[in-house]
Amino acid sequence: MRTGLRTSPVVALAAVVVLSAAGLSGCSTAEAPQQAPNAQDVPRTSDGKPDFTGVWAGPGFRHTGKDTDSATVRLYTDSKMASFTPEGKSRLYRAHTGNVRIDDPTAICLPNGLTRQIPSPYAQQFIQTPGQLVILYEYMHFFRVIPVGAPNRPHAADIEPTYMGDSLAWWDGDTLVIDTVALNEWMLDAYHPDDGGSRWHSDRTHVVERITFTDRQNASYDVTIDDPAIFTAPWVENWSMQRKPTWKIFEFVCDDNDRCRGGNCTASDAQKTSTQ
Repeated sequence: MRTGLRTSPVVALAAVVVLSAAGLSGCSTAEAPQQAPNAQDVPRTSDGKPDFTGVWAGPGFRHTGKDTDSATVRLYTDSKMASFTPEGKSRLYRAHTGNVRIDDPTAICLPNGLTRQIPSPYAQQFIQTPGQLVILYEYMHFFRVIPVGAPNRPHAADIEPTYMGDSLAWWDGDTLVIDTVALNEWMLDAYHPDDGGSRWHSDRTHVVERITFTDRQNASYDVTIDDPAIFTAPWVENWSMQRKPTWKIFEFVCDDNDRCRGGNCTASDAQKTSTQ
Protein backbone atom coordinates (compact mmCIF):
# COMPACT_ATOMS: atom_id res chain seq x y z
CA MET A 1 0.00 0.00 0.00
CA ARG A 2 1.24 3.45 -0.86
CA THR A 3 0.11 6.70 0.67
CA GLY A 4 -0.21 9.88 -1.31
CA LEU A 5 -0.35 8.14 -4.71
CA ARG A 6 -3.99 7.79 -5.58
CA THR A 7 -4.39 11.37 -6.75
CA SER A 8 -5.65 12.22 -10.22
CA PRO A 9 -3.04 12.30 -13.00
CA VAL A 10 -3.33 16.10 -13.21
CA VAL A 11 -2.59 16.59 -9.52
CA ALA A 12 0.26 14.13 -9.71
CA LEU A 13 1.73 15.84 -12.73
CA ALA A 14 1.57 19.20 -11.08
CA ALA A 15 3.25 17.89 -7.96
CA VAL A 16 6.00 15.89 -9.62
CA VAL A 17 7.09 17.72 -11.76
CA VAL A 18 25.95 11.39 -27.17
CA LEU A 19 28.88 11.29 -25.98
CA SER A 20 31.16 9.30 -28.33
CA ALA A 21 31.84 5.68 -27.47
CA ALA A 22 35.40 6.54 -26.59
CA GLY A 23 34.27 8.94 -23.89
CA LEU A 24 31.97 6.59 -22.05
CA SER A 25 34.34 4.61 -19.86
CA GLY A 26 35.71 7.58 -17.93
CA CYS A 27 32.36 8.45 -16.40
CA SER A 28 31.07 4.96 -15.85
CA THR A 29 34.13 3.70 -14.00
CA ALA A 30 34.72 6.73 -11.79
CA GLU A 31 33.94 4.75 -8.64
CA ALA A 32 35.64 1.62 -7.36
CA PRO A 33 33.65 -1.65 -7.39
CA GLN A 34 31.39 -2.07 -4.38
CA GLN A 35 30.63 -5.27 -2.50
CA ALA A 36 27.32 -5.43 -0.69
CA PRO A 37 27.51 -5.82 3.10
CA ASN A 38 26.72 -9.38 4.21
CA ALA A 39 26.99 -10.46 0.61
CA GLN A 40 25.83 -13.97 1.43
CA ASP A 41 22.45 -12.59 2.55
CA VAL A 42 21.79 -10.66 -0.67
CA PRO A 43 19.24 -12.35 -2.97
CA ARG A 44 21.03 -13.84 -5.94
CA THR A 45 20.22 -15.38 -9.29
CA SER A 46 21.34 -18.85 -10.32
CA ASP A 47 24.50 -17.37 -11.86
CA GLY A 48 25.44 -15.73 -8.55
CA LYS A 49 24.60 -12.13 -9.44
CA PRO A 50 22.57 -9.96 -7.04
CA ASP A 51 18.89 -10.33 -7.96
CA PHE A 52 17.06 -6.99 -8.19
CA THR A 53 13.85 -8.57 -9.51
CA GLY A 54 10.81 -7.12 -7.75
CA VAL A 55 8.83 -3.94 -7.20
CA TRP A 56 10.78 -1.06 -5.70
CA ALA A 57 10.02 2.24 -4.03
CA GLY A 58 12.63 4.39 -5.74
CA PRO A 59 14.19 7.66 -4.60
CA GLY A 60 10.77 9.34 -4.62
CA PHE A 61 9.70 7.62 -1.38
CA ARG A 62 10.59 7.99 2.30
CA HIS A 63 11.44 4.26 2.68
CA THR A 64 9.63 3.37 5.88
CA GLY A 65 10.64 -0.30 5.85
CA LYS A 66 6.95 -1.18 5.97
CA ASP A 67 4.31 -2.19 3.45
CA THR A 68 3.00 1.39 3.57
CA ASP A 69 5.20 4.19 2.29
CA SER A 70 4.90 7.89 1.55
CA ALA A 71 5.77 9.55 -1.72
CA THR A 72 7.89 12.69 -1.80
CA VAL A 73 9.06 14.91 -4.65
CA ARG A 74 12.86 14.72 -4.82
CA LEU A 75 15.07 17.10 -6.76
CA TYR A 76 18.72 16.94 -7.72
CA THR A 77 20.78 18.72 -5.06
CA ASP A 78 22.25 22.08 -6.04
CA SER A 79 25.26 21.68 -3.77
CA LYS A 80 26.22 18.38 -5.46
CA MET A 81 26.23 19.85 -8.95
CA ALA A 82 29.56 20.66 -10.61
CA SER A 83 30.42 24.21 -11.61
CA PHE A 84 28.82 25.63 -14.73
CA THR A 85 30.28 26.12 -18.17
CA PRO A 86 30.06 29.73 -19.43
CA GLU A 87 26.54 29.13 -20.78
CA GLY A 88 25.66 26.35 -18.34
CA LYS A 89 23.53 28.22 -15.84
CA SER A 90 21.33 29.80 -18.50
CA ARG A 91 20.85 26.39 -20.13
CA LEU A 92 19.99 24.64 -16.87
CA TYR A 93 17.53 27.23 -15.55
CA ARG A 94 14.64 28.17 -17.84
CA ALA A 95 12.50 31.15 -16.93
CA HIS A 96 8.73 30.84 -16.68
CA THR A 97 7.21 31.49 -20.11
CA GLY A 98 3.50 30.93 -19.66
CA ASN A 99 3.74 28.14 -22.26
CA VAL A 100 3.01 24.92 -20.39
CA ARG A 101 4.86 22.85 -22.99
CA ILE A 102 8.06 24.59 -21.88
CA ASP A 103 7.28 25.26 -18.22
CA ASP A 104 6.19 21.66 -17.53
CA PRO A 105 5.60 19.40 -20.55
CA THR A 106 4.25 16.61 -18.36
CA ALA A 107 1.18 18.80 -17.70
CA ILE A 108 0.10 18.04 -21.27
CA CYS A 109 1.03 14.38 -20.91
CA LEU A 110 4.40 14.57 -22.64
CA PRO A 111 7.07 12.22 -21.21
CA ASN A 112 9.05 13.28 -18.17
CA GLY A 113 12.34 11.78 -19.44
CA LEU A 114 14.93 9.62 -17.72
CA THR A 115 16.49 12.07 -15.25
CA ARG A 116 13.08 13.11 -13.95
CA GLN A 117 11.72 9.57 -14.03
CA ILE A 118 14.43 8.26 -11.70
CA PRO A 119 13.27 10.22 -8.59
CA SER A 120 9.54 10.23 -9.44
CA PRO A 121 7.24 9.20 -6.54
CA TYR A 122 5.86 6.10 -8.23
CA ALA A 123 6.76 2.41 -7.99
CA GLN A 124 9.05 0.69 -10.47
CA GLN A 125 9.43 -3.01 -11.22
CA PHE A 126 12.71 -4.71 -12.12
CA ILE A 127 12.67 -7.92 -14.17
CA GLN A 128 16.20 -9.35 -14.36
CA THR A 129 17.64 -12.12 -16.52
CA PRO A 130 21.32 -12.93 -17.16
CA GLY A 131 21.31 -11.00 -20.43
CA GLN A 132 18.65 -8.36 -19.94
CA LEU A 133 17.13 -5.99 -17.40
CA VAL A 134 13.59 -4.68 -17.88
CA ILE A 135 12.40 -1.74 -15.76
CA LEU A 136 8.68 -0.98 -15.72
CA TYR A 137 7.76 2.45 -14.37
CA GLU A 138 4.29 3.04 -12.97
CA TYR A 139 4.48 6.72 -13.87
CA MET A 140 3.17 7.10 -17.43
CA HIS A 141 3.89 3.37 -17.94
CA PHE A 142 7.37 3.94 -19.33
CA PHE A 143 9.71 0.99 -19.68
CA ARG A 144 13.36 0.29 -20.39
CA VAL A 145 14.72 -2.90 -21.94
CA ILE A 146 18.43 -2.88 -21.12
CA PRO A 147 20.91 -5.46 -22.45
CA VAL A 148 23.39 -6.72 -19.84
CA GLY A 149 26.87 -7.58 -21.08
CA ALA A 150 30.54 -6.63 -21.09
CA PRO A 151 31.61 -3.58 -19.04
CA ASN A 152 32.20 -0.25 -20.79
CA ARG A 153 31.17 -1.54 -24.19
CA PRO A 154 30.27 1.18 -26.70
CA HIS A 155 26.80 2.28 -27.65
CA ALA A 156 25.79 2.09 -31.29
CA ALA A 157 27.00 5.02 -33.39
CA ASP A 158 23.67 5.84 -35.04
CA ILE A 159 21.31 6.06 -32.03
CA GLU A 160 18.25 8.24 -32.39
CA PRO A 161 17.82 10.47 -29.30
CA THR A 162 14.77 9.67 -27.17
CA TYR A 163 13.22 10.68 -23.85
CA MET A 164 14.64 7.63 -22.03
CA GLY A 165 17.85 7.33 -24.07
CA ASP A 166 19.86 4.27 -25.04
CA SER A 167 20.93 2.17 -22.06
CA LEU A 168 23.49 -0.61 -21.60
CA ALA A 169 24.14 -2.49 -18.34
CA TRP A 170 26.95 -4.53 -16.82
CA TRP A 171 28.21 -5.78 -13.46
CA ASP A 172 30.97 -4.14 -11.45
CA GLY A 173 31.40 -6.61 -8.59
CA ASP A 174 28.00 -6.70 -6.89
CA THR A 175 27.03 -3.31 -8.35
CA LEU A 176 24.66 -3.11 -11.30
CA VAL A 177 25.79 -0.32 -13.65
CA ILE A 178 23.42 1.24 -16.21
CA ASP A 179 24.98 3.58 -18.76
CA THR A 180 22.69 5.84 -20.81
CA VAL A 181 23.31 8.25 -23.69
CA ALA A 182 21.27 9.69 -26.59
CA LEU A 183 18.80 11.63 -24.46
CA ASN A 184 16.62 14.42 -25.80
CA GLU A 185 17.22 17.88 -24.39
CA TRP A 186 14.57 17.80 -21.69
CA MET A 187 13.64 18.57 -18.09
CA LEU A 188 16.18 17.54 -15.45
CA ASP A 189 13.69 17.18 -12.60
CA ALA A 190 10.47 18.53 -11.09
CA TYR A 191 12.06 21.83 -10.05
CA HIS A 192 9.45 24.61 -9.98
CA PRO A 193 10.32 27.65 -7.84
CA ASP A 194 7.65 30.03 -6.60
CA ASP A 195 8.35 32.45 -9.44
CA GLY A 196 8.02 29.72 -12.07
CA GLY A 197 10.66 28.24 -14.30
CA SER A 198 12.21 24.82 -14.70
CA ARG A 199 15.57 23.00 -14.98
CA TRP A 200 16.72 21.24 -18.12
CA HIS A 201 19.62 19.08 -19.28
CA SER A 202 21.13 19.16 -22.76
CA ASP A 203 21.12 16.48 -25.45
CA ARG A 204 24.76 15.72 -24.59
CA THR A 205 23.83 14.30 -21.20
CA HIS A 206 25.37 10.97 -20.16
CA VAL A 207 23.77 9.24 -17.16
CA VAL A 208 25.32 6.40 -15.16
CA GLU A 209 23.22 4.59 -12.52
CA ARG A 210 24.98 2.38 -9.95
CA ILE A 211 22.73 0.16 -7.83
CA THR A 212 24.08 -1.89 -4.91
CA PHE A 213 22.26 -3.87 -2.21
CA THR A 214 22.93 -2.54 1.28
CA ASP A 215 20.78 -5.32 2.82
CA ARG A 216 18.08 -7.67 1.54
CA GLN A 217 15.44 -4.92 1.34
CA ASN A 218 17.44 -1.79 0.51
CA ALA A 219 19.85 -0.64 -2.17
CA SER A 220 21.96 2.44 -2.76
CA TYR A 221 21.16 4.21 -6.02
CA ASP A 222 23.92 6.57 -7.16
CA VAL A 223 23.24 8.62 -10.29
CA THR A 224 26.09 10.34 -12.14
CA ILE A 225 25.15 13.22 -14.43
CA ASP A 226 27.72 14.18 -17.06
CA ASP A 227 26.46 17.07 -19.20
CA PRO A 228 29.42 18.91 -20.76
CA ALA A 229 27.13 21.54 -22.27
CA ILE A 230 26.12 22.70 -18.78
CA PHE A 231 28.66 21.40 -16.23
CA THR A 232 32.45 21.37 -16.24
CA ALA A 233 32.62 17.88 -14.70
CA PRO A 234 30.39 14.88 -13.86
CA TRP A 235 28.63 14.95 -10.49
CA VAL A 236 26.84 12.32 -8.41
CA GLU A 237 23.47 12.27 -6.65
CA ASN A 238 23.31 9.61 -3.90
CA TRP A 239 19.85 8.14 -3.52
CA SER A 240 18.39 4.82 -2.37
CA MET A 241 15.67 2.29 -3.17
CA GLN A 242 13.59 -0.08 -1.07
CA ARG A 243 12.02 -3.32 -2.26
CA LYS A 244 8.31 -3.77 -1.52
CA PRO A 245 7.34 -7.46 -1.82
CA THR A 246 3.57 -6.80 -1.58
CA TRP A 247 3.40 -3.98 -4.11
CA LYS A 248 2.44 -4.18 -7.76
CA ILE A 249 2.47 -1.65 -10.58
CA PHE A 250 -0.84 0.19 -10.89
CA GLU A 251 -2.44 1.46 -14.09
CA PHE A 252 -1.59 5.05 -14.97
CA VAL A 253 -3.48 6.87 -17.72
CA CYS A 254 -2.33 10.45 -18.09
CA ASP A 255 -5.39 11.73 -19.98
CA ASP A 256 -7.95 10.02 -17.77
CA ASN A 257 -10.10 12.58 -15.94
CA ASP A 258 -7.75 15.36 -17.04
CA ARG A 259 -9.80 18.48 -16.30
CA CYS A 260 -6.85 20.86 -16.41
CA ARG A 261 -5.48 20.15 -19.86
CA GLY A 262 -2.74 22.65 -20.58
CA GLY A 263 -3.55 24.50 -17.36
CA ASN A 264 -7.10 25.34 -18.46
CA CYS A 265 -9.33 23.77 -15.83
CA THR A 266 -13.02 22.89 -16.00
CA ALA A 267 -15.37 21.90 -13.17
CA SER A 268 -16.16 18.26 -12.48
CA ASP A 269 -19.73 16.96 -12.55
CA ALA A 270 -19.79 17.04 -8.75
CA GLN A 271 -18.64 20.64 -8.74
CA LYS A 272 -21.25 21.64 -11.32
CA THR A 273 -24.10 20.18 -9.27
CA SER A 274 -22.84 21.32 -5.89
CA THR A 275 -25.03 23.82 -4.07
CA GLN A 276 -22.15 25.08 -1.94
